[in-house]
Amino acid sequence: MSAADLLAQARELLTEHPVVDGHNDLPWALRQQVRYDLGRRDIAGDQSAHLHTDIPRLRAGGVGAQFWSVYVRSDFAGDEAVSATLEQIDAVEQLIARYPRDLVRALTADDMEAARAGGRIASLMGAEGGHSINNSLATLRALHQLGVRYMTLTHNDTIDWADSATDAPRHGGLADFGREVVREMNRIGMLVDLSHVAESTMRDAIAVSAAPVIFSHSSARAVCDHPRNVPDEVLAQLPANGGVAMATFVPKFILPAAVEWTLAADENLRAHGFHHLDTTPEAMALHRAFEAGRPRPVATAATVADHLDHMREVAGVDHIGIGGDFDGTAFTPAGLDDVSGYPNLIAELLHRGWSRADLAKLTWSNAVRALRDAEAVARDLQATRGPSNAVL
Repeated sequence: MSAADLLAQARELLTEHPVVDGHNDLPWALRQQVRYDLGRRDIAGDQSAHLHTDIPRLRAGGVGAQFWSVYVRSDFAGDEAVSATLEQIDAVEQLIARYPRDLVRALTADDMEAARAGGRIASLMGAEGGHSINNSLATLRALHQLGVRYMTLTHNDTIDWADSATDAPRHGGLADFGREVVREMNRIGMLVDLSHVAESTMRDAIAVSAAPVIFSHSSARAVCDHPRNVPDEVLAQLPANGGVAMATFVPKFILPAAVEWTLAADENLRAHGFHHLDTTPEAMALHRAFEAGRPRPVATAATVADHLDHMREVAGVDHIGIGGDFDGTAFTPAGLDDVSGYPNLIAELLHRGWSRADLAKLTWSNAVRALRDAEAVARDLQATRGPSNAVL
């Protein structure tokens, strides 16, 4: 079958089984670039000069549901982190209110299905890093009431109750309070997200959780040996847990040759006074100048497909999904340059022999089922216990 035929098949499949993407950092990009001035970044039209994401490209990419990340950097602490997270939530609410023909607020799996039936993009939220709750279970519950449906237990830094994948461990995984956070997330129906956490934290959280866990944007460590990815031992636990690992597109996490290059490029940013996660035009200009003297290894849709092939083999097709991390990364794979690129990945998987039924699970059904199962667990738990008032 020709490449054009495969792409046409991919687009047709996505009309019926659109993508649930586990992680998009558009709110943070809007904060960094224009301090949430949506008039200056009107995503109703082409924003490709500034962003990976706008509504026309979401439509072209076959996106049916998006977990918008309400991330704040992990060097934000205490009340500052909480306030910034609330500002991020408010930004998502502003987006939904501004574009009601295309975006609709979703809190449940049923809401996701209703959005799909109505031709709109279900908009959910995920908080990225336990620092966002400032060691407060009441704050966790407040975020859930505001619509946050997953929390990534850590970001890049180890926090007071959980070890991060990219920082020195202090707890050997989850501290006792971290286990209580997981239990309370189960009780309120908030998905436990294990992207960014240490392998020991992954194991502890799965052992404690009564509900499915997710990895909102992580790939296979066996394919690219980076601590942000999921080891096979953990992938193999997902069938029993019911969880879903959502493969990311970030080149430094999926292409071994890109790991060393990105470390050097990030250090170049720091040497010029920028945070290594900065994607403002000024930071990107520094990246381009660095790249001119040291060519960047380029991932492709096939690179992501290699991870998905492996993740399907180890975890099973019922336990994988997609979490691109658009607008949260300086670089993207060729063919997955922005949110319009999902059909290229699906075409690659069709070329590899993935069935339509398997692809429907990857793009839509698995993520919806995980949230539905977490809702059922929450109903059961709420019938037997009330809110936890544990403190660190």
